Amino acid sequence: MLRRALQLSALCLTAALGWGLWHAFAPAPSIPTLVEDAQRVDQIVIDKSARRLLASRQGETVLEFDIALGFEPVGDKAEEGDGKTPEGIFRVNRRNANSSFHLSLGLDYPQAEDLQRAEDAGIDPGGDIFIHGQPNAVGGALTLPGDWTAGCIAISNSEMERLWQLVDIGTKVEIRP
Repeated sequence: MLRRALQLSALCLTAALGWGLWHAFAPAPSIPTLVEDAQRVDQIVIDKSARRLLASRQGETVLEFDIALGFEPVGDKAEEGDGKTPEGIFRVNRRNANSSFHLSLGLDYPQAEDLQRAEDAGIDPGGDIFIHGQPNAVGGALTLPGDWTAGCIAISNSEMERLWQLVDIGTKVEIRP
């Protein structure tokens, strides 16, 4: 049993070192440019139960993607570490091309009511909720299966690049149960 554990550890270390060397010399991914105003989406709807993201412009759906959610997807986010994706109406309040994930669009969570509820309960409401691509550490070819985030919405890297081009600060994001 110990021998098997040591073999597995050696294999993981070898893979990690190999990835580290590849990652160190791999070309930096290009960052897509934001399209002109008339082509940008004005609303994103996240349907948690259907695991779908729909981006629309003037009521017409222009993008639709499968998504991954927080590791405990049912219910509204209440506190840091609960693995839930928040529900409600939010706005994109930041764009991060240098995050730990392939591009990220930050949401304005927590909002005033979330902060008050958390203060009343004596808990931390959490924060840093994003729509993002896959972890940079796994490379561009892999899309992690299932609900794996800490509360964010994840899509494939190629989908994130397309969304990144169409979404600016202020875009409305509705997250439904």
